[in-house]
Amino acid sequence: MGQKVHPYGFRLGYTRTWKSRWFAKKDYSEFLHEDLFLKRELKAQLKSAGVSNIEIERPGNKLRITIHTARPGIIIGRKGAEIDRLRQDVQKRTGREVLPINIVEVHRPELAAQLVAESIAMQLEKRIAFRRAMRRAVDTALRFGCLGIKVQCAGRLNGAEIARTEWYLKGRLPLHTLRADVDYGLAESMTTYGKIGVKCWIYKGDIFTPKQRREAQEKETAPAMEAAPAPEESPVKEKA
Repeated sequence: MGQKVHPYGFRLGYTRTWKSRWFAKKDYSEFLHEDLFLKRELKAQLKSAGVSNIEIERPGNKLRITIHTARPGIIIGRKGAEIDRLRQDVQKRTGREVLPINIVEVHRPELAAQLVAESIAMQLEKRIAFRRAMRRAVDTALRFGCLGIKVQCAGRLNGAEIARTEWYLKGRLPLHTLRADVDYGLAESMTTYGKIGVKCWIYKGDIFTPKQRREAQEKETAPAMEAAPAPEESPVKEKA
């Protein structure tokens, strides 16, 4: 049997860093469940903002949250009103002091695996044919410059009685290469005939030197300077 490993966890400490960064002894389980709860609630609350990733740090008894989003303007709001309200809400829920929330803009949402998977899941809920949605995502990602992409859907596709798995792969996808910059995303589509899982892998190139790794991590965690909305995806004509 083939054994699967998470593309992100496989590269931790090498080309990737942890999404939750803190140290604890007695309170480990409390902090862990609090992180999971916060990420789940923030993801649901900011569904329309295209959130690809949420990072949490705990300096002392405080919370520092970094949100990677395709539409920072929605989270920040007019004159920063929405982000202040969000910070107060998190502070009230956790009972901890929350440092100013960092917003990082995802400049190319077409190359963010989590956003691609969520986009396909949303299309499936709107009854768009799964093959068409998958092919469109693959073509768009390749057009925006990725070196390889794989998209997979599993469940009662097209309402079939027997669940099955179908996938598309274009370009290279070196899953066993540690230096490969592989982004991974998972989303679930709640259709009328059951739940359909959508997975996406996007290969963006190799990270060779420690300097390149540092630059890649700094690029991921650098806060957005402007709250300009990301350009909308242009419609792609389906190939015959």
